[in-house]
Amino acid sequence: MIPRITLLFASLHVVVYVALATRVVLHRRTTRIGVGTGGDEALARRVRVHGNFAEYVPLALLMLALLELSGVGAALLWAFGAALLAGRVLHAIGLGGSSGYSFGRFSGALLTFVVLLAMALVGLWRTLVVHTL
Repeated sequence: MIPRITLLFASLHVVVYVALATRVVLHRRTTRIGVGTGGDEALARRVRVHGNFAEYVPLALLMLALLELSGVGAALLWAFGAALLAGRVLHAIGLGGSSGYSFGRFSGALLTFVVLLAMALVGLWRTLVVHTL
């Protein structure tokens, strides 16, 4: 079985990841800062947006793939994948615009955490309850 839903959402996340990485690279090129952030706040924020995305997405996509391979219904997988993508994009936009509070940063982080926790709970349910039935 090919985890097609996860493959689609992983592909979409890679597109976002490359866009975020490109923002870092272009800013480094413009400012001629090769390593670190050189005290440039805009570069530091772009690096953090890219890094934050890279910190959360792999684990979430792994969970999505494992749930799909374990037979979780397509509707739930679509909901998890779409919510994760929305959360990560909202967070990137929010943090990219301001290092302080923003609706995008808060709602994106909250949505990401909710999706991760929900996927973990479904995974535990599939493993501990459904498997024993």
